[in-house]
Amino acid sequence: MTLPALALQDVRKRFGASEIIGGVSLAVQPGERVAVIGPNGAGKSTLFDLISGRTRPDGGQIWLHGARVDGKRPFEINRMGLSRSFQVSRVFGGLSVQDNLRCAALWALGYRYSLLRWLGRLRDVNQRTDELLERTRLAHRRHAMAAHLAYAEQRALEIGITLAGGARVVLLDEPTAGMNADETAHFIGLIRELTAGRTLLMVEHDMGVVFSLADRIAVLAQGRLLAFDTPETVRADARVKAVYLGSEADGPDAPDSLQAAHAGGRA
Repeated sequence: MTLPALALQDVRKRFGASEIIGGVSLAVQPGERVAVIGPNGAGKSTLFDLISGRTRPDGGQIWLHGARVDGKRPFEINRMGLSRSFQVSRVFGGLSVQDNLRCAALWALGYRYSLLRWLGRLRDVNQRTDELLERTRLAHRRHAMAAHLAYAEQRALEIGITLAGGARVVLLDEPTAGMNADETAHFIGLIRELTAGRTLLMVEHDMGVVFSLADRIAVLAQGRLLAFDTPETVRADARVKAVYLGSEADGPDAPDSLQAAHAGGRA
């Protein structure tokens, strides 16, 4: 049997008296795209922090391609083949698009103490950078300062940085947040293209994005896994509908949003 690309077994996390993650177990298969949804405060970002090593679980196990990673530091998990983006773009605003990607490629290819002025001599770094510029559709912006990019372009650059190391498992935290409808439609295609052949786990509030990209949907509620199945099955799940008929009923994840997204609308 093929090992899951990512597996969580009874993962738990508390902050003080509050249980944020309460025994989550799931397995994501190689090449699968999984969306994590849930009401505000459901524990989605904390779950990503646990998987990526920013926070240590209080219990349970996390496995990456068959190797335990719970308790390891973020850079160690990254070296094992997992990369993550964040809700807020984290790019070097004072560097060009090209040099942002060069820095990521330097780290990915094992260079540690090279100054930017030496980069012209590093053929492998520049080749990786050129590939990322093309794949993120930012080649025409290579010399622009990252701080001057449009918001959607900054998000594309961040995904390029995330993918620079060739990670087989990618975590994207609300990749389309703050985008308009046209930007979102463009970004769906970009994410699909950039993550082809990789395993994708994304937190996303836009149900149009979820239904366009996800093979399966994991629904978190109060730190527990409420459902984990295909989009069609999750949309029809009475427990999911019950959760979203609470205080989040008028929010972006409400049942009518799931219905509209499935029908092709943008929630």
